[in-house]
Amino acid sequence: MIHPASPLPSAAPKTALVIGATGSFGGHAAAALIRHGWRVRALARDPAAARAKAGARMPIDWVAGDGMNPADVIAAARGADVIVHGANPPAYRNWRGLAIPMLAATIAAARASGARIALPGNVYNYAPDAGPRIAETAPQAPVTRKGRVRVEMEAMLEAAAGEGVRSLVLRAGDFFGPAAPNSCLQWFTARGGGRIRAVFQPGRRAVGHAFAYLPDLAETLVRLLEREADLAPFETFHFAGHWLARADEMAASIRRVAGAAIPILPFPYLIVQALAPFVEMLREMLEMRYLWERPIGLGDRKRRARLGEMPHTPLDAAVRQTLSDMGCLGEAPPSPLWGGTGGEAASVGR
Repeated sequence: MIHPASPLPSAAPKTALVIGATGSFGGHAAAALIRHGWRVRALARDPAAARAKAGARMPIDWVAGDGMNPADVIAAARGADVIVHGANPPAYRNWRGLAIPMLAATIAAARASGARIALPGNVYNYAPDAGPRIAETAPQAPVTRKGRVRVEMEAMLEAAAGEGVRSLVLRAGDFFGPAAPNSCLQWFTARGGGRIRAVFQPGRRAVGHAFAYLPDLAETLVRLLEREADLAPFETFHFAGHWLARADEMAASIRRVAGAAIPILPFPYLIVQALAPFVEMLREMLEMRYLWERPIGLGDRKRRARLGEMPHTPLDAAVRQTLSDMGCLGEAPPSPLWGGTGGEAASVGR
């Protein structure tokens, strides 16, 4: 779902460069920025293919370039007020070898243009016993390689702030939503014939988990960016999203939305372990299994103090939008996300 735009476009709209605009977070960030009257520019190796993937109704200025090439990012960022760094190594491949150089290129571009960097964060930075309401000031103690990379990335931003490069990290749980090819609901479900055949439960039922509905997350990001005068050079906010105190709550929502008693099965970790030596993504997935074995969630007191109440899509409505977009509710998928009006199931809260 898309939330309706809040402010009307100003006479001189701000400009945002989005890196990763065809991805899950980047695409939703671009859509939210456009709704709020921003001009959006996006970097892509193949602008024509990116334009076709995003949809013709997305008024994005596509620029040819590679996010790994600082010169390309610097050129694309000229005149930008914000750079949304939504790039992520695909399928967990070569995490450090790609993530660090890409962020370094973005920092170089922000230094040259004066833009603020906006980075989506995650919970990899924290230890398994960090708890269900982690504050922005909580110590970071990663236990995985990807967690250490995420801490290093945020340290790069904090160090750059001392040199005049402003940044904002908005941390969230597992992403899901429409127009999200790597949504966690993709691997939560077994599908066939336009229907959900089974729902996988990756952890014990009594263990809670944090989820982030992408349209709500993107709306929060833009509202923070529009409070530039209130932001410190380096800022971190947490997005609480949907905290589900039991692991089977997501499966229950999927069942309600599908209107069927779909089987709930344990996640097939034995198969994943057997294939992991041959598939890098599965090896990386196993490393993150701890996230389903302990309750790790985010407190958002700082975000509430800064923005107050925000649109919050009820869980079943968010799941319905996601599954409908995936084409597994026995109906034709809706129009592309970027062409809708949305907002009808959004509510204020949380």
